[in-house]
Amino acid sequence: MKIRSFEFNLRELAGSMGDFGTLFPLAIGYIAVCGLDPAGFLVMMGLANIATGLIYRLPMPIEPMKVLAVVAIAQHWTPSLIYASGFAMGIVWIIFAATGIIGRLAKITARSVVRGIQATLGILLAVEALKMLSTGWVLGIVAIAIVLALRESRYAPAAVVLMLLGILIVAFQGRLPSADLIRFTPPPLTGFTPKEVWDSLVLAGFAQIPLTITNATIATSALIGTYFPDRPVGVGKLSWNQGVMNLVLPFFGGMPMCHGSGGLAGQYYFGARTGGTNLIEGAIEIALGLFFAGAIAGLFAAFPTAIIGA
Repeated sequence: MKIRSFEFNLRELAGSMGDFGTLFPLAIGYIAVCGLDPAGFLVMMGLANIATGLIYRLPMPIEPMKVLAVVAIAQHWTPSLIYASGFAMGIVWIIFAATGIIGRLAKITARSVVRGIQATLGILLAVEALKMLSTGWVLGIVAIAIVLALRESRYAPAAVVLMLLGILIVAFQGRLPSADLIRFTPPPLTGFTPKEVWDSLVLAGFAQIPLTITNATIATSALIGTYFPDRPVGVGKLSWNQGVMNLVLPFFGGMPMCHGSGGLAGQYYFGARTGGTNLIEGAIEIALGLFFAGAIAGLFAAFPTAIIGA
């Protein structure tokens, strides 16, 4: 089905799952270790995906800010400190966009640096994928074979087949969530202190900024130019988008979010070509957050890691 420039089909559905390998481990950590509210986490991410898809009408990944996520999980941050870190990042990116700093940084950043960042991220993702595959080599090899065999399929896209396979395995193991856990759960209203905003910057926020400048903003803009040369998206627009969503969404349970060239590459590889990818992913995340919040942490944890690695 096509509505204006948006497509809604199996290919776009598969593309929407292209960056789940990054999302799943960090989502489990945020929810299970730090105690983030799953309804807020998922619904806010879903809203960010839908808004971004409508604005750009292109595949545009919404991802956790990785440095913040890793530090928060490792140090067992409280939910309020995580929400404060998102708000802090929102302030930073609004300043960068409003002053034009991000545009000047993009102009002085050599293309070789951007390519190097993309190559490095590709290597890091490959290493992480190998770690995931090592949890079950046989299943991992089967999953890779499915990816290679069905990558171009419009009727059985690889990502969709792998997702169904993972759910079937979880069901076969008897680890599907109980029906008692399925109920309507609205996102929470959250809060934090000015001190927590500053503390989050000192603990990890300042370290996050260079990665977001290079990978989430400059490299993402460059990759969009490669994939969609007739529809470029400037670094200023990406900076505004990251700023606004991080200023608003933490007050309703949203984590610190950004874009990412690795996520875009994953979405494109699995078939994402329009903003329909974001709308599909957003709708799935909102449905999971509103009705399956009580079960989502267990489902994420039970999902076969080897399939995610593929």
